[in-house]
Amino acid sequence: QVQLVESGGGLVQAGGSLRLSCAASGSRFSINAMAWYRQAPGKQRELVAVINSGGSTSYGDSVKGRFAISRDNAKNTVSLQMNRLKSEDTAVYYCYYYCNVGGTWRDYWGQGTQVTVSS
Repeated sequence: QVQLVESGGGLVQAGGSLRLSCAASGSRFSINAMAWYRQAPGKQRELVAVINSGGSTSYGDSVKGRFAISRDNAKNTVSLQMNRLKSEDTAVYYCYYYCNVGGTWRDYWGQGTQVTVSS
């Protein structure tokens, strides 16, 4: 099994910055893609950013140019640097890993961290 724990959420004023991090723990697993999703009240969960094992990244249209995803393969961590935050970025942010555990590829999710942007 793989456990994911996010950190770094909180309250920030519009225009400010926050950095989210996600760490994985467990044994005998390998990670392919890592990503951040978010879900605002009354809305569906949406992809914010994804980074594959080779380091290629992709972003949702609403965050392009403002957010940056990175990963540290040695530490099994993924981070999301969020700049020029807007009120519409307010949501619960979830990290996601696509992992191989015991020969089976599975989806793993963190518990979520709240990001609130005040206008």
